[in-house]
Amino acid sequence: MNTDTISIMDDFLVRAVLAGAGVAAVTGPLGSFVVWRRMSFFGDTLAHSALLGVALGLLLGIDLTVGVLAVAVVAAILLLGIERRTGLAMDTVLGILSHGTLALGLVAVAFLERVRFDLMGFLFGDIFAVTATDIAWIYGGGALVLALIAYLWRPLLSATVHADLARAEGVPVDRVNLVFLLCLALVVATAMKVVGILLVAAMLIIPAATARPYSRTPERMAVFAVIIGWLSVAGGLGLSFAADTPGGPSIISFGLLLFALTTGLMTLRQRRSDG
Repeated sequence: MNTDTISIMDDFLVRAVLAGAGVAAVTGPLGSFVVWRRMSFFGDTLAHSALLGVALGLLLGIDLTVGVLAVAVVAAILLLGIERRTGLAMDTVLGILSHGTLALGLVAVAFLERVRFDLMGFLFGDIFAVTATDIAWIYGGGALVLALIAYLWRPLLSATVHADLARAEGVPVDRVNLVFLLCLALVVATAMKVVGILLVAAMLIIPAATARPYSRTPERMAVFAVIIGWLSVAGGLGLSFAADTPGGPSIISFGLLLFALTTGLMTLRQRRSDG
């Protein structure tokens, strides 16, 4: 293997590590709120709408991240509007939008016969194909999301614990919830290239769920979720190189392994304390 080949591989690996670390840094705190609010299905809904964003982006000739972000934002706003105006249960609204936008995305893809693109890469991610532009989107969007989460941390916590009480205390709950949903939309759009449309929700949920039993405060859980996300990225990329497996699914698989290990250790500890 010559020096040029090694240099190219090093560039791919560096970009993959940077992209994965950037996504994990923002999905940790945001995923913690997803777990606290029991909104995992919401993450799936936005992720499914991303395929429609990809198709529209290709059809219109615009940046795919912009297309995904636009569709995800519309989907988030529609979720709030439909729930309020129709009185339908949230899980019903989520099911309609989740499968409806996925179906529309698949129909739109059918019109792209003359456009060459990697559908599997969009569905499951292709972290080794990230570009400098993708990394700029990840870190730029991630910095914005983290800044908003930090600024709205207390109102978000209040609205999460008890929305009615938060309103009585003067917290603009509807506005805070809208900003939170828009942050989720931005994260879905920027993380799509790393873990794929079908696995974005897992990147939000698994690290946060793994960190929850070991966290006594919300702040500690958010930090632990970031650390677990970084470990998942490192372990997943190592697994991908060693076994020649897809990068995105390998990251999620390693995160699932960490969840299983920590859950097993917690169960053993509880049995010993009970005994």
